[in-house]
Amino acid sequence: MSHIVELHLHLDGSLRPETVWELAKEQGVELPAKSAEEVKYMMEVPEDCKTLKEYLERFDLPLLVLQKADAIERVTFELVEDLAKEGVEYAELRFAPQFSIKDGLTQDEVVEAAIRGAERGMKMYPQIRVGLILCCMRGADNEELNMQTVETAKKYLGDVVCAVDIAGAEGLFPTENFAPVFAKAREYGVPMTLHAGEAAGPDSMKTALSFGTKRIGHGVAAINDPELIKRLIDENVTLEVCVTSNYHTKVVPAIRMHPIHKLLEAGVHVTVNSDNRTCSRTTLQKEKEVLKEELGFTDEEIEKMQEYAWEARFLK
Repeated sequence: MSHIVELHLHLDGSLRPETVWELAKEQGVELPAKSAEEVKYMMEVPEDCKTLKEYLERFDLPLLVLQKADAIERVTFELVEDLAKEGVEYAELRFAPQFSIKDGLTQDEVVEAAIRGAERGMKMYPQIRVGLILCCMRGADNEELNMQTVETAKKYLGDVVCAVDIAGAEGLFPTENFAPVFAKAREYGVPMTLHAGEAAGPDSMKTALSFGTKRIGHGVAAINDPELIKRLIDENVTLEVCVTSNYHTKVVPAIRMHPIHKLLEAGVHVTVNSDNRTCSRTTLQKEKEVLKEELGFTDEEIEKMQEYAWEARFLK
């Protein structure tokens, strides 16, 4: 039996809606919702979602209640608990510390709170190992915040914090804009993965590879570039693919048109991931079912992808 591994999972896209409702009440935060059920509705992507930008708006609500250390610790613990109960053995959770500093927390304090939550989860559920990936964000003027994220990653790199990433609106803010941030990560020896080839084309992925990354979040645009496919194979690069999410953000017009099977057959190390459990109403298990029912994957192929994920994990 292969390992059950999730490499690409956003913390703020995977909160329990009832927790967001409770935290808002505790913190006295005004939510644009009148019940936990409404919170859930607002955190989930609409079935007719048109763009990545519309999808990303689903994160605004949970972030309102993630400005306090105890809240960050709690939601991290709860996600570890949810994953452990589903049988996941290894997971990397990612989030942007810079999104939780509005009420005065520093990025260091945000990360310390998430580490506490992860460690508490692993102590209670020793069958799961969890790493934290710190996301820098695509934006017009946040190089300083991104550099702070890299500094924080360097400071806490170890048994829990395991890498940095860049997330956000890829179509609006090209990957090459963030070369200085990843040069700093390389200098510090902080492992990296980058969102690329999701809302932008193969060139975004080539830029990510030029930064020295061995993992790319999504990466489905590679299907349009045979040369890039060969490079991914030659350089042993792993793609963290999220099928349901790619459909929601209109990377593909229909799930059955997703190129993950073609990429696997070509020899690319693709992996299966849920991206945002609450936002996309999914889990790792559901993603595997989608692969089998909609895309004709065999159990052996899914097992192979889980082995690729196990090999590519940041915490050995």
